[in-house]
Amino acid sequence: MKELYFLKIAAAFIRGRALNSLVDLPDIFIEKPLEELSQNELAEIFHLGLRAGLKLHKFKKTMALARVQRVFGILRALSPQELLDVGSGRGTFLWPLVDSFPELTITSIDKDIKRVEAVQAVKDGGLYSLNAYLMDATNIDFPDSHFDVVTILEVLEHIKEAQQALSEVVRCSRRFVILSVPSKPDDNPEHINLFNQRSLEEMFKVAGAQKVTFEYVLNHIIAVAKK
Repeated sequence: MKELYFLKIAAAFIRGRALNSLVDLPDIFIEKPLEELSQNELAEIFHLGLRAGLKLHKFKKTMALARVQRVFGILRALSPQELLDVGSGRGTFLWPLVDSFPELTITSIDKDIKRVEAVQAVKDGGLYSLNAYLMDATNIDFPDSHFDVVTILEVLEHIKEAQQALSEVVRCSRRFVILSVPSKPDDNPEHINLFNQRSLEEMFKVAGAQKVTFEYVLNHIIAVAKK
């Protein structure tokens, strides 16, 4: 079970849902600190969540995407103290991030209320270093330079007001912004923008970044912008 799922994160989600009476758990599984639960207890919570009909596939470990692993390598070099993840979506990056950087304070924003509620349930279930807010990337309600590092991965290609979103992301960062976007056209109808290195360089310059470096990973561009 531990090898197939982010078990602790899934258990936290189930515990958070139990607090809202969406699943019935024994009191001991709710009251005991998440960090003190054994692997067997985490697995039992997981099975109770499945039995209650909760959708837990989002916590399944899949073969790590090359671009996600590359971003993790960048983050290890940067050693951020706190991080804002813009457009966390279903958690393709967020859940591996939480698992790989357990000491990192992470704030997640998304404009989809159901996705925000899912992240909030994980926090309510005991992962207190995680925060979730309903927020649009084009209007991020945090002060200037509020976060050490900001990630915006596979998001900008979906946004009509892409420059505004990137300017908001750079504004909220204190040190670095990490961005990834597709580097080639694809058949996703939700992708309304296609960027290249030159266009991203110009957008980051307009947004106020001082320096940007680029690399390419399997049909994707990864940009690291220094504030």
